[in-house]
Amino acid sequence: MVHSAAVQDRDGGGPLLQASRALFPFIERVFADSAYDHERVARATCIFVEIVRKLPDQIGFAVLPRRWVVERTLAWLGRCRRLAKDWENLNRKGLAFLRLASIRLMLRKICNPA
Repeated sequence: MVHSAAVQDRDGGGPLLQASRALFPFIERVFADSAYDHERVARATCIFVEIVRKLPDQIGFAVLPRRWVVERTLAWLGRCRRLAKDWENLNRKGLAFLRLASIRLMLRKICNPA
């Protein structure tokens, strides 16, 4: 689900979880950063939202459990030139190129299992 930049994470998280229930009814828990720490997100569905926070004494970069998966995926998608900058003027175009980049990543993993 792609939102415009005017939609904050806490506002878009609830509709995202509700839309995902139809496609992925087996998901019971999601991991999110502190931007999704809002009651609207927590009460949107029966999915448990676990907020992964940085350590209180953390200075600089530190690998956090589960959070690195999202960062790694965004880095892989950022390798695609079209996704490196916000060129698209319509959300549906951005979503289409995001899907193409994801398909490309999965095909590479399937064709080069190492």
